[in-house]
Amino acid sequence: MPGFEVFGDHERAQVNEVLETGVLMRYGFEGMRQGRFKALEFEKSFAQKMGVAHCQLVSSGTSALSVALAVAGVGAGDEVIVPTFTFVASFESILMLGAIPVLVDIDATLTLDPKAVSDAITPKTKCVMPVHMCGSMADLDALKAICDAHDLILLEDACQAIGGTYRGKALGSYGDLGCFSFDFVKTITCGEGGAVITNNKTFALHADQFQDHGHDHVGSDRGAETHPYLGYNFRISELNAAVGCAQLERMNDILAQQQKHYQFLRSAIKDIEGVTFRHVPEGGVENYSFLNIFLPTAALAEQVHAAMTQSGIDACFYWFKNNWHYISGWPHLTQAKSLYPMMPIVQERLNKLATQDFSRSDHYMGRNVSFLIKLGWDEETLKHRAALMTRVLEQILSN
Repeated sequence: MPGFEVFGDHERAQVNEVLETGVLMRYGFEGMRQGRFKALEFEKSFAQKMGVAHCQLVSSGTSALSVALAVAGVGAGDEVIVPTFTFVASFESILMLGAIPVLVDIDATLTLDPKAVSDAITPKTKCVMPVHMCGSMADLDALKAICDAHDLILLEDACQAIGGTYRGKALGSYGDLGCFSFDFVKTITCGEGGAVITNNKTFALHADQFQDHGHDHVGSDRGAETHPYLGYNFRISELNAAVGCAQLERMNDILAQQQKHYQFLRSAIKDIEGVTFRHVPEGGVENYSFLNIFLPTAALAEQVHAAMTQSGIDACFYWFKNNWHYISGWPHLTQAKSLYPMMPIVQERLNKLATQDFSRSDHYMGRNVSFLIKLGWDEETLKHRAALMTRVLEQILSN
């Protein structure tokens, strides 16, 4: 990770096919496009690779979440349970629909704690959204059992975990809906893009309509199409989809390279006393995009992160003090800093987040240091990185 590391002639060739036709929009202009439909091509291939019946390509991972929530019937005043460790897009997509993000604790998986989910359910809960952060998954069996018991939607945010699996199924395909991001720093990239996958025919139909102003896409005359429902513009362009088509063909090779580099680095540090690893649920296989470790204390984790950075270890993250990915860095959320008026109930619930006890999440995030796995490392670079990581950890943990 990420896919832009291997961007090359294959991607350029796909893009040039679109440029040769001059049709950059995914719909219409059939006479000009010479039979080339890159978004449709991507959707068919991705659905097959994920083992699902339907895929809807959209403009971003955030768009994918918004579309998925909308077609699942999530709206004004509904509650959606999300983890404290995620990307800001998770709660943004919920708020866009007038729904309420209910943040709950994570566990050693660095994803949703099933007990915290159970404790947070109210009559207004409509959806549980596990976010498979840093390439690994939540305990999906436990979450599905909760959703089944309470008749809730299980929506997987698999934006950072494409290629991971759970009990033999692709992450994103286990729940009612799954969402992916193909932005510039994801495992495969469209530059900008996202996707919604599902086996539910009605959800798929509504996603197709909702992401394109409510168009029914019936017939060959776009101007004559009807609008069964209100929708918005979350379309992807043919140029972005073309890049995705090329990257999708590289996906297996990318995942294999990630796994190789991940396992080399993990093997180098696994026996260092004081280093433990995130918990991967039984039956789960990571996509190996990040190596996540726990240190004995938050103070040691912060010290390790600083020392790694000073030693030249790039792409090393201490999410606990990161403004994008953890609840403590989101004052704009907890203070409801909106450019437009919010419903009073939404604003009230957001304000309560500032005083909510997330000490259990702090226990895991404070001790976590995360390493991005890059594709472009040669053998010498990989060995040098492993040696530096080992030296830093041994020096700090031996004191």
